[in-house]
Amino acid sequence: MAALLGQAAPHAARSRVLVRYSGITIETIVEGTGPAVVLLPSLARDSEDYDAVADGLARRGLRVLRPQPRGMGKSTGPLEQITLHDLARDIAEVIRQVGGGRAVVVGHAYGNWVARMTAVDHPAVVRGVVIAAAASREYDPSLRAEIDKAGDVTLPDAVRVVALRKAFFAPASDPRVWLSGWHPELREPQRAAAAAVPQKEWWPGGQAPLLDLQADQDPFRAESTRREMKDEFGDRVTVVVIANASHALFPEQPRDVAAALADWIARLPAQ
Repeated sequence: MAALLGQAAPHAARSRVLVRYSGITIETIVEGTGPAVVLLPSLARDSEDYDAVADGLARRGLRVLRPQPRGMGKSTGPLEQITLHDLARDIAEVIRQVGGGRAVVVGHAYGNWVARMTAVDHPAVVRGVVIAAAASREYDPSLRAEIDKAGDVTLPDAVRVVALRKAFFAPASDPRVWLSGWHPELREPQRAAAAAVPQKEWWPGGQAPLLDLQADQDPFRAESTRREMKDEFGDRVTVVVIANASHALFPEQPRDVAAALADWIARLPAQ
């Protein structure tokens, strides 16, 4: 099936699987056949955001897994007193149970922290790491307020659209597609889980090959930081920049994102 990477191909219908371990349940959207790739969503959003990209990847000969974070869909598990290590174990268990034991892990925005932590804590199940629209080591702290406004469903849509434009969407993109799909009650638990782990623990993303998939108009990633990961970790890192996209990236340019992911995965060493 690996030979189909990069080509359009029929794929298995989309389904949902409940992955259970130690009293925790992680609902996972599954489609396609072939080498596994996991898509992890951004802060306080669920995996439904990635339908178009998942479809594109499945048609290129990949088995796409989209775990729903704890508290979303049918996913359940403690949300207090947890850390990125706990969220990383959720992903590792999904890979073991429905991903054939090894997968490329793609983390979008907040999800890139979980992806990197998974690679650090569970290297045997991670074939490669993709950090998509990942913030640079340091970025404008005022953007956090824009994220909060964008996901605050009690605010008028007009206010939220302005915030979505500032933090997530390029001028040519329609930010209204993200007026829905938020889980504001999970924003602070997710932030607390990340804050409980020093950045230095997850930042390297283990030792696996790493794709730094950037958006050319992402306010969290100034052009001057394009080579930040490459300069630090050398040949292990590949940098790809997607044009006409900002921090949301996936709903803005799904075809280009799917193509970039499939092309990079096709070049990885065999499982």
